[in-house]
Amino acid sequence: MMKRWLGQRFEVSAIGIGCMPMIAGGNISYGQADEGESIATIHEAIDLGVTFLDTAEMYGPFTNEELVGRAIKGKRTGLQIATKFAMKWNGNEMAGLDGSPANARRAVEGSLQRLGIDVIDLFYQHRVDPNVPIEETVGGMAELVKEGKILHIGLSEAGPETLRRAVATHPIAALQSEYSLWERDVEDEILDVCREHDIGFVAYSPLGRGFLAGGIRSLDDLAPDDWRRNDPRYSAENMPRNLGVVDTVAKVAARHGVSNAQVALAWLLAQGSNIVPIPGVKRRATMRDSAEAYRVPLTEQDMAELDAAAPRGGTAGPRYAERGMRMVRL
Repeated sequence: MMKRWLGQRFEVSAIGIGCMPMIAGGNISYGQADEGESIATIHEAIDLGVTFLDTAEMYGPFTNEELVGRAIKGKRTGLQIATKFAMKWNGNEMAGLDGSPANARRAVEGSLQRLGIDVIDLFYQHRVDPNVPIEETVGGMAELVKEGKILHIGLSEAGPETLRRAVATHPIAALQSEYSLWERDVEDEILDVCREHDIGFVAYSPLGRGFLAGGIRSLDDLAPDDWRRNDPRYSAENMPRNLGVVDTVAKVAARHGVSNAQVALAWLLAQGSNIVPIPGVKRRATMRDSAEAYRVPLTEQDMAELDAAAPRGGTAGPRYAERGMRMVRL
């Protein structure tokens, strides 16, 4: 597996894995998950050279970090573990955003324990708290760096001005935001800000929450409790309008004899050397497929066809429902 740099000092595998889908019965379901298969997926990913694993206290909540902790026990050396905080909690119930330094400290102590590690490689603020100045949040996270509890600071779904203010307070290794062929809004300004300030970009949902992989063509392909049934882009109205990009990805994939997922990830890797996609996986088969995407040599013709099929702003429907959209690009 090739490597990429996030910021100036944080080297990771060019493709990481998003661990969010790996738990059964969590608060965000992407279809049935099996813990044994999930752990086997992490083990095989490590064997293939995938070193960058992404989780968060919100996933489960808390149980996703515990699963990752069990999977990496005895295998910590050479891995980069990323996790996130944002919420205050009433037991297992979210009780609003809290970007205070005190909440960052509470979260990091819990994450360290659940993951079973001594230091977190990359610690993100999962969503920006509009009621706490970013300088205060990042300043609190910087104290955790000084204490050796975390190595690098990241932000998730922060807007360009917030990024500029944050990096003036402490170096930011990475911004994690949604980016894929069907979600290209970060190209408007955010990617330029990241390059200007040497901030790595970690692309979550790089396969459009599975849509670009080509196996979902109607709501009937999703389980009744699948979180994507709440996704506006998967609605009965919008999904048919979004299938055109999937068909173009399939055409390019057939030309190369590879999967849709590999083409979609290869397109992302081609957008810049500071971009690291983290496809969500829960099975070894899909992980193996995604991990090979860096080998796909997309041509100028391929890139032109994909860009034409998925122009910026061309996807039908917003990427989150109204509440979710209020929490991004802050």
